[in-house]
Amino acid sequence: MKRTALLIPFLLFTVLLFTQCATLIHGSRQDISFSSNPSKASVSIDNVEMGTTPVTLRLKRNMHHTVVIKLDGYQPYETKLTRKVSGWLAGNIIFGGLIGIVIDAAGGGMYKLTPDQIQAELRNQSASVVQEQDGIFITVVMQPRSDWQKVGQLERAN
Repeated sequence: MKRTALLIPFLLFTVLLFTQCATLIHGSRQDISFSSNPSKASVSIDNVEMGTTPVTLRLKRNMHHTVVIKLDGYQPYETKLTRKVSGWLAGNIIFGGLIGIVIDAAGGGMYKLTPDQIQAELRNQSASVVQEQDGIFITVVMQPRSDWQKVGQLERAN
């Protein structure tokens, strides 16, 4: 009787252990590395500022994430992290069955975020469109340099 009483909890623990194969192997969060050129840019994930580059953040695997990397004087860099089914799902199919798949899907263990590294090349905030006509060059910029001579102003058309 005592052996049976000890065996039942052991069997339940073993079943629960193997039904969460992907969650146990690589967890419900994933490390993603962020860097930028130039560095020291702010990194926001899903509209929440999380740090400055270079930085490694631990993000939930079970959802897509919107990433914005910003630095004053530069155009913001925006991208998405997407979730894909991890190869560890096969372990659940073999060992955990439907229970393991449900547990790993809810916790995020069956997913992998891609890409796992983001390198943002931040561009100067000037958006240049250069045209030449009769020796005249036109450049449209967001912030002009102080040594430039202003010769005209664009106006909003109604």
